[in-house]
Amino acid sequence: MAGQVGNDVDRRQIAAKVAPFVIVALAGMAVRTPLAMAHPLPALLLFLWIVADTLMLSLITRSSRNPERCAILAALAGANITVWLGSPPVIRDTLLEMPILVLGMGTVVLGHVAWAAARARRLMNQEGIDRKERWAAAASEFFSPVLVRLAVAEMTVLHMALFRWGGPADVPANARAFAYYKHLTPMCATLLILSAIEIAVYHLLLGHWSRTATIVMFILSDMGFVYLVGLIKSFRFRPVLLTPEGVRVRAGFLIDQFVPLDAIVAIDGAFTGDDVRDPATLNAALLAWPNVMLRLGGPLHRRSLLKKRGPFVRVAFRLDDPEQFTRLLGWRLGFRTS
Repeated sequence: MAGQVGNDVDRRQIAAKVAPFVIVALAGMAVRTPLAMAHPLPALLLFLWIVADTLMLSLITRSSRNPERCAILAALAGANITVWLGSPPVIRDTLLEMPILVLGMGTVVLGHVAWAAARARRLMNQEGIDRKERWAAAASEFFSPVLVRLAVAEMTVLHMALFRWGGPADVPANARAFAYYKHLTPMCATLLILSAIEIAVYHLLLGHWSRTATIVMFILSDMGFVYLVGLIKSFRFRPVLLTPEGVRVRAGFLIDQFVPLDAIVAIDGAFTGDDVRDPATLNAALLAWPNVMLRLGGPLHRRSLLKKRGPFVRVAFRLDDPEQFTRLLGWRLGFRTS
């Protein structure tokens, strides 16, 4: 029963995130119908109202308390920009014939830009924050934080795939790194070879059928190959870290979870399959059986891009040298591990 309730909550959360895009897309299709073209002014006003109302309701739904004024202004500015970019030429010409409406929409957009610029400037001047995080936070003042996170992730993967071919791993000065990529090397090499063969076969077969399909598949398959290269390289450049504050469990770009030292109550090297497969276990071992499990004194929360995931009370992962990690972590925690 509890699992069913949790699944229902996840579905509602996903629906709340997807519904605004669907509604705006349907409204954009509606203003392109013959009826809307015959009555451009009512279609324009209705389109503007639907987009603004949808974005505002989405903002209220996602906010745990009353939305801030800057968030309200950003939602209205986003609605105005969406209407301008999503309107067909006939609707846009009707909008340009109404200077008062254009002035009002432009004032909202400029107000959002000015307010966001002031907040972004304060964020950029803060100390003690990583430069990359400052830029992401500043960009989130102008654009949707979700889009900014996706853009940052996209650029990170592309940079890893195309420009990082050597050098040390990403390890802070006060951290100890533990690799986990050696057992993944044969499987990753096999995946790259199979992907290259698949790309060549697709291009050869589609080239005799459709030039357009060949170009589309070239873009999709080659970009997918680049992302696969970036993901595989991230396994080496993003090891598991042991810091003075805790353990940072990483699996390339896929998992990055921090576990404080005071939350760990036991370190296991032998455990059952039920423990690993339990929903309350964060399994960070990729394509292999884990050889280290951290048992926690209380649940920790994890985040997901698609849906809200439940908390975890165990963390399982695989290391190339688990004995050294277990020994050093046990010394940090101040107790002897079995």
